[in-house]
Amino acid sequence: MTSWTDFAAAQPELAGRVRQCFAIRKHSTVATLRRDGSPRISGTEVDFTDDGLYLGMMPGSLKALDLRRDPRLALHCPTEDTPQNDSSSWVGDAKIAGRATEVSDRTRRDEAHRFAIDVLEVVHTTVGTPADHLVIVSWHADRGLQRRERR
Repeated sequence: MTSWTDFAAAQPELAGRVRQCFAIRKHSTVATLRRDGSPRISGTEVDFTDDGLYLGMMPGSLKALDLRRDPRLALHCPTEDTPQNDSSSWVGDAKIAGRATEVSDRTRRDEAHRFAIDVLEVVHTTVGTPADHLVIVSWHADRGLQRRERR
């Protein structure tokens, strides 16, 4: 696992494109694991700071309880359709997989949860030039940076 700050320092171009995708709207999607191992998807707000990547959650939310039990998660940026007239202007699609560590004090039961996210994988997908294929740029903690094209 790698902190978002370390990832962004090592891969600033990819980190910038991913942050741009997450900034298009306020609400993103987080996937967590329920007690029985089945997936739960929920809306969330993602906070990129100079110190890292964070998620905040309401007190006692099911997704927070999921992360306390099993810290694995996946994040997906807000979805924006590819512009029909100019697909090359599409900012793309971004995903982040990793683990959450609760960093909130939570001395009171009514305090919000705050989780720092360490990244395992970061993916950015966009339309290539010409716009007849996808370009997928990914980084994985074990494999490093990769670029693929899919037609």
